[in-house]
Amino acid sequence: MKLVVSKFGGSSVATKEKIERLADIIRLDAARRCIVLSAPGKAPGFDVKVTDLLIAAVDKALNRQDYAEPAAGVKARFAAIYEPLGVERGKIDEALADLDGRLSSPTSHPGKFRDLVVAAGEDINCKLFADYLNIVGVKAKYVCPKAAGLVVTPIFGDAQPLPEAGAGLAALKNECAEQIVVFPGFFGYTADGDVATFSRGGSDLTGAILAEAIDAAEYENWTDVDGIFSAHPKMVDSPDQITALTYKEMRELSYIGFNVLHEEAVRPVLKKKIPIRLRNANNIDNKGTLIVSERLPGDRDVAGIASGGGYCSFTLQKFLMNREKGFGRRLLSIFEDMGLSYEHCPSGVDNISVILDQNQLKPETVNSIIRAIDEQLAPDETETEFGIALVSVVGEGLVRKIGVLSQATSALSRAGVNIKLVNQGSSEISMIFGIDASDEKKAVNALYKEFF
Repeated sequence: MKLVVSKFGGSSVATKEKIERLADIIRLDAARRCIVLSAPGKAPGFDVKVTDLLIAAVDKALNRQDYAEPAAGVKARFAAIYEPLGVERGKIDEALADLDGRLSSPTSHPGKFRDLVVAAGEDINCKLFADYLNIVGVKAKYVCPKAAGLVVTPIFGDAQPLPEAGAGLAALKNECAEQIVVFPGFFGYTADGDVATFSRGGSDLTGAILAEAIDAAEYENWTDVDGIFSAHPKMVDSPDQITALTYKEMRELSYIGFNVLHEEAVRPVLKKKIPIRLRNANNIDNKGTLIVSERLPGDRDVAGIASGGGYCSFTLQKFLMNREKGFGRRLLSIFEDMGLSYEHCPSGVDNISVILDQNQLKPETVNSIIRAIDEQLAPDETETEFGIALVSVVGEGLVRKIGVLSQATSALSRAGVNIKLVNQGSSEISMIFGIDASDEKKAVNALYKEFF
């Protein structure tokens, strides 16, 4: 039996009307047998997401303050969605009573307590949605991640699925043959039986894990946008929608600026080459963007232009640096010892730069870095620069097409954009340019005009 896993994000389950539309979407394709839901997002009259209300309740509880207000906000939100849909008030109250139990749990382990409470948004939503589907004549069943065997690491707030989770979850294939399975996203259970959440947006990962486990024909990820575009709409007016791109292209695009899917959600489906389709729950006539292992060679060589600001560089000049064994390792270890990750490390014969996301830095960090560099590496000169934007040209076709770098640099030159650095990955499917942040929009538009 063909099975499709359909994950719906917070904006897609935010109101009574959107829940009704979700049920209509499920009815349109009999293969949609495994449904993953997030907690309700913002909606008219409700300007705070359910997850954020739960986080606020956690913070108050941990600080021994009264958490009644955010907890009441969560309850009011679910009642406003499901009571008008005909779900019995008794069932709503029963589901919401679980939240009170979670909030009254021991707080001695803050991370464990936080995950237990925050996961309630997805859990309650799925219980009530399964009830609603049955009311409208769609046979459905809520499935608890613990009962299904979604075992995760005990890293609260950033859990990862364990290899043995797949064996347990595979049994859902038989469940899906009998009825629609409604499965909460965002969390699993540790071997000790504790709730542990994935990082924020982790419902995407839940959907991917389930798609792998039940050998889904496709993994649908429903949001409030039509798919992935060849450039960010805030940078380029009415950019083209990408019909299809590869997993690798999506990863490169999401690295800078394209935050349409949780970054860890590709790994499970990649193993079995299960296509991901990003779709808009508010525009079901649009087929969205398909993410696959391979796309037709006749498609565009360049898939998209991504960009992001807020980067900085540390550039060292030292004569005969190339002959100094371990120089690069010692340089990068300075950043590692300070808990900083780097983005790029372009180098020349007597110079090397380290590019960082400057949002990691505290006011005193820059001085500490320069001091450590001077003491441990004794460079002839160290330069720092802030306010750098990175612009990336991404496409599988870059591997086989000659002159793309020349095209890109010429386009930037004609637009009056000064290039500070150029970096091309070993995969050759992306090239990254470092420019002044003030030139970001101009650069993206110049590259978009050149390639699209």
